[in-house]
Amino acid sequence: MRVLILAVVSAVGARAQTPRLVFDGGKIAPDVRYTAERGYGFEEESGSKAPLYFSVRVPEEGNYRVTVTFGSATATSVTTVKAELRRLMVEKVATEPGKFETRSFLVNVRRPQIAGGGEVRLKDREKSSEAWAWDDKITLEFTNASPAFTRIEVAKDDKVPTLYIAGDSTSTDQPKEPFNSWGQMLTAFFRPEIAVANNGESGESLKGFIGERRLAKLMSVIKPGDWLFIQMGHNDQKERGEGVGAFTTYKADLKRFIAEARQHGATPVLVTSMNRLTFDADGKITNSLGDYPEAMRQAAREENAALIDLNAMSKPFYEAMGPVDAHRAFAGSDTTHHSDYGSYELAKCIVQGIKDARLPIAKFLVNVPAFDPAHPDAFEKFDIPGEPTGKTETPYGK
Repeated sequence: MRVLILAVVSAVGARAQTPRLVFDGGKIAPDVRYTAERGYGFEEESGSKAPLYFSVRVPEEGNYRVTVTFGSATATSVTTVKAELRRLMVEKVATEPGKFETRSFLVNVRRPQIAGGGEVRLKDREKSSEAWAWDDKITLEFTNASPAFTRIEVAKDDKVPTLYIAGDSTSTDQPKEPFNSWGQMLTAFFRPEIAVANNGESGESLKGFIGERRLAKLMSVIKPGDWLFIQMGHNDQKERGEGVGAFTTYKADLKRFIAEARQHGATPVLVTSMNRLTFDADGKITNSLGDYPEAMRQAAREENAALIDLNAMSKPFYEAMGPVDAHRAFAGSDTTHHSDYGSYELAKCIVQGIKDARLPIAKFLVNVPAFDPAHPDAFEKFDIPGEPTGKTETPYGK
């Protein structure tokens, strides 16, 4: 087994100042550990079996094109790739011995600092279990039955548009099993022509997102041609105070998000919050979100903004599974947050919503069949590997 060889090759053209990092040398030895001094290597979480976590320090935040050559000279391989906090990038690559396949994908990297001064006020969990979401490196997770790769290339890509997500725990990058979100799965449904930057965070409301300077952070990096998907409601519903409500403060804050995105030349898209797991005696999902989904629909109409009604789409999805089996779409006994399977199906709802609304961003989607949430994929056929289970941290806002 050969050890890792690192070559740093200067990029050509307009971005000559940005290095192109190439990691080559056959199967990379798992004992090459990441250190700040080295700037690349496997994380301590990597064991002798999958998943393997490989990190590369990058000089600045933004979008990076990662190109991986999969395969082994002597064995069959099956590899799935996730990035940063479990964002699904490559669903499955299977190769025969001596055969190799190359795939590219885009990974967004962000840091708390805000151009012009200040920084995002991070929660404690963002400094611990979610630290990979805010650090100075790209972390790739290679998993599945027998992952194998021979080459990794990382290069900054400033030209592609970005889809930003402003959301709560049901759309953020959840750090550990059994929790997952549609924002973590959505990346796999786009070709490497647009990056997905999930800036959602557990426990967030529109008010909190503004107060913690997350909106300011977004507006400091968003640019013309980008997209902002906004999904809030679960935690906004719990806020109290004089005048606070779905059709007052919530709708006013939604309009602020819309206005600021447009001021920066980006396109806002409102996404209603998916239902919670609340069945009635007749096996129908009841509304547990009060007026908040309708307030978002109203804001979309009044501001002529695009809307993806995930609230409406999640209802037939849960009902199709029924009161006995719908828990499979959720994380354990949780009735708000989703499992890997549930978030994958909700990501398909988002994709279908993009198509139904005829959003121009649809041109970046991979070629996937139409999805009817009333006829979800069979749970038994879902085969995206999860991470090892360990100590979990329940998301804020349950």
